[in-house]
Amino acid sequence: MILSDRDIKSAIQEGRVKINPIPDFEKQLGPCSIDLRLGNTMKVFKHSPYPYLDLKREINFEELMDEIVVKEGDPFVLQPGAFALAITKEDFSLPNDIMGRLDGRSSLGRLGIVVHSTAARFDPGWEGRAVMELGNLGPMPVILYEGMRICALTFETLTSPAEESYAKSGKRKYTNQEKPQASKINNEFQSPIQ
Repeated sequence: MILSDRDIKSAIQEGRVKINPIPDFEKQLGPCSIDLRLGNTMKVFKHSPYPYLDLKREINFEELMDEIVVKEGDPFVLQPGAFALAITKEDFSLPNDIMGRLDGRSSLGRLGIVVHSTAARFDPGWEGRAVMELGNLGPMPVILYEGMRICALTFETLTSPAEESYAKSGKRKYTNQEKPQASKINNEFQSPIQ
């Protein structure tokens, strides 16, 4: 069941769902979601020495990316065809019986801005900031601003609490993110090509 605005507000006020900084309900709360704002840290791909990305090869994907930190209220230009990892201004944590789902905002989608190319689900027990996979599918550069409302987070209750929460599982790669992290998918391959 998806939480309504009333239930979202209650869950935050009771501390079951924690969001820091505390959202401005007047500006950020919708009928069944809470808007999160664009943080100040982004990662973009550098020109790579590799002709392609081989997921079995031992490549440190962090080294293939530049980190960009923008000042409060400053712009970040997303060029047509560009891809960037970006963080939300808010961090949040979920209890073992609630999951979150991140959606783009329609007003940005109508300009060609994709907020996530995949990975829209936040498992029960999640803690940290959401990392968005921003893309510009439009024909023109779009200037995004640190602190602007960038995405909407909805909450769904589980039929029962999860036995193993995201934070407690040793299999998770992106817990407690404070800034965007590059892909760690090559960690999944047991015997990478040397």
